[in-house]
Amino acid sequence: EERPDAKLAKHKLQEEEGSSMLAANKRSSKPTGSGTGKATKKAACPSMQGSKQAYSHWLMKSEPESRFEKGVDVKFGIEELKTQPNQTACWDGVRNYQARNFMRDMKVGQEAFFYHSNCKEPGIAGIIKIVKEAYPDHTQFDKKDPHYDSSSTKANPKWSMVDVQFVRMTKRFIPLSELKAHHQAHRASGGPLKDMTLFTRQRLSVQPLTDEEFEFVLSLEEKPS
Repeated sequence: EERPDAKLAKHKLQEEEGSSMLAANKRSSKPTGSGTGKATKKAACPSMQGSKQAYSHWLMKSEPESRFEKGVDVKFGIEELKTQPNQTACWDGVRNYQARNFMRDMKVGQEAFFYHSNCKEPGIAGIIKIVKEAYPDHTQFDKKDPHYDSSSTKANPKWSMVDVQFVRMTKRFIPLSELKAHHQAHRASGGPLKDMTLFTRQRLSVQPLTDEEFEFVLSLEEKPS
């Protein structure tokens, strides 16, 4: 599989950068803000804003198993999120421009799947919601942090993060293998997951989901594994 972003007071992940920046994982972090509970709201279908599609659902990858970068454990699974104050954490450590831009598009109240990545069994473990929109990622300025970026300045920060809050666990863990089987079948049938970013841009740690994709994956909770 691939890797995501990483760390803060409780690390999240780091994502493998396609260039020479930081090839690793994306996501990991602990809370700086607080939040509220998450909801299960079904937003309207993505609309078109000019040539840009507006998404209202997301998939965010984090590593649930220990992995050390520069002496820092970037482990941050959904269980770690649940232990945070208000079950809220900042999603820092993202060092891929497209993933960063997706976070900058996120709105308070939107939901995302919490995806366990770079582990024995990758897949969707739960649902989280955005409780604070994009703001500068503090780890880019911390020389001791695995995601420090000497080219970024406080006057013109390159990297952003959002705050997320735990909503609930999925009724069952939905493994990557199951999602992949549906994706392959839908490529032939024209089903909802035919163009799912999880398979077309595998290394991206923050990914958009269409409403159709989100609802289909949600429906898998009710089906036996």
